[in-house]
Amino acid sequence: MDTRWIQTGSPIPSEGYADQPYIVKTDDGAWLLVMTTGSGHEGDPGQHVVTMRSRDFGKSWEPPVDVEPKAGPEASYAVMLKARSGRIYCFYNHNTDRVKEVRREDNGVYKRVDSLGHFVFKYSDDHGRSWSRERYEVPVREFDCDRKNVYGGKLRFFWNVGRPVVHRDAALVPLHKVGAMGAGFFAQSEGAILRSPNILTEADPRKITWETLPDGKVGLRTPRGGGRVSEEQSLSVMSDGSLYCVYRSIDGWPVESYSRDGGHTWSAPQYKTQTPGGRRMKHPRAANFAWRCANGNYLYWYHNHGGAATRTLPAPWDPYADRNPVWLAAGVERPGQDGPVIHWSEPEIALYDDDPFIRMSYPDLIEEDGRYFLTETQKTVGRVHEVDPGLIAGLFNQWDAESIPTQGLLLERTTPPAQGEQIVLPKLPEFVSRDSARADFGTRDNRAGISVAFWLRLTSYLPGQVVLTNRTPQGHGFSMELGEGGRLIARFGDGRTSTEWSSDAGVLKTGTSQHVVWTLDGGPKVTYFVVDGRLNDGGDERQFGWGRWSPHLRSLNGSRELRVTPGGGNVAVETLRIYGRALRVSEAVSSFQAARRHRK
Repeated sequence: MDTRWIQTGSPIPSEGYADQPYIVKTDDGAWLLVMTTGSGHEGDPGQHVVTMRSRDFGKSWEPPVDVEPKAGPEASYAVMLKARSGRIYCFYNHNTDRVKEVRREDNGVYKRVDSLGHFVFKYSDDHGRSWSRERYEVPVREFDCDRKNVYGGKLRFFWNVGRPVVHRDAALVPLHKVGAMGAGFFAQSEGAILRSPNILTEADPRKITWETLPDGKVGLRTPRGGGRVSEEQSLSVMSDGSLYCVYRSIDGWPVESYSRDGGHTWSAPQYKTQTPGGRRMKHPRAANFAWRCANGNYLYWYHNHGGAATRTLPAPWDPYADRNPVWLAAGVERPGQDGPVIHWSEPEIALYDDDPFIRMSYPDLIEEDGRYFLTETQKTVGRVHEVDPGLIAGLFNQWDAESIPTQGLLLERTTPPAQGEQIVLPKLPEFVSRDSARADFGTRDNRAGISVAFWLRLTSYLPGQVVLTNRTPQGHGFSMELGEGGRLIARFGDGRTSTEWSSDAGVLKTGTSQHVVWTLDGGPKVTYFVVDGRLNDGGDERQFGWGRWSPHLRSLNGSRELRVTPGGGNVAVETLRIYGRALRVSEAVSSFQAARRHRK
């Protein structure tokens, strides 16, 4: 069973609407989960905050406990913090004044009132079994965006999805300020941080003190020239006490910034890059969170599409769309000019749903005895997922791994095939098949995949030349062909269904050997190229570097003979491996690094 498929996760009970399922581990050994829930849709009346406990890694849950009742004012978007005493604080939005509607900057009106009012907390001294009757307000300093909103700051808009962190004996709680309601709901937003120097030790909640960061009147925004949306800030405390923050925009890239003074000032925000000054990482308007793990490294949740191409799409880009699949990247600290900075790995698909329109977001990461668990929600169903330890290990080891995978290896050729040589292919996996156990003999999804890995050398470049093919005249099988603009094109089908996908433009070079891995992943039905250890992400040309293929594709068992470089002597395949499964991206990187070392 593919544990990345979200249907394999453990459901979290809710009243219908389910949002932000976040977890802290209590001092009595339980998991305590907080969630915003209600019987309607997101933002409907009756939306409120509940908690529940689990002692079996989220497989089952005790009955929910109201932090706020459904009959009260809207209470939403809660996060939790555990103090040294074991006390647990729950922070959330509360529509204390029972506002019924809000004005938009374009003179319209929203009836949704779940992202405004007062930022408050309650606490629990019995590991989440009950919550204080009284709620306490967190004072939040006014920024320019508050003062300039349509109410002149008398009514403020905000919410929070960011997990609190402990930094040098103080607690830091992110807050996402909204300066204008309008197009996209939140038309302008920026990040703030609420710092308490004594909440971890002060027993009297009335004596807890707060300051609003960063200094000045402006929060964390997009880089100069970026859009107006900068929200859902996610904080990590680094090994030297620096702070790392990543957050979403509507520009096609997430934004990142570092603070070396506890959040008072921040480096100039920049679009998130894989390495300092390197390739930008793509992401839509969705939660993208980074977590520092027990081993000192990081994991980063994002959706791996967006970028410059979104600015030139023929139709308006929906930045809220395409939160499926979920990708994880690993991060490691490296020395930087002003302190440590994070370098990020190539990503892996961590979770997916079969329906591309299903969106999953607002995750949490829980580590337990060396195991890694993720929560997520599609707004109506939240789940807990244990992540395959091999996927996590591959990400964390990606920089140093040097091995060629052997599991699932169907064909291996380590000497260069002759031009036009025909190699007998073993049978490739069936992606779907008839299910004789079903009464209607319908489709069985085998969630199978393949990977084709080879070293390619071009002495000249002629678009249309075939590198590898077992395709029949009826279109059954696959081929690799040189495309326009330095692309490699995979064409594949079963005689009924036909698809193609290309590498990024400019990937292929002449006069040098290049390592290519083309993968069809039969879980999420995603295809992608990894060239010279780098996952193609679409570059500036395309929103997506990965593509989808039909769930009805049966197999690529075309001709039994694989024809190698039949089109000319300027194309040489130097080694070839075909796998009866989808290689992970980390395996493709490791294979490249191993072969590169061997070839030196």
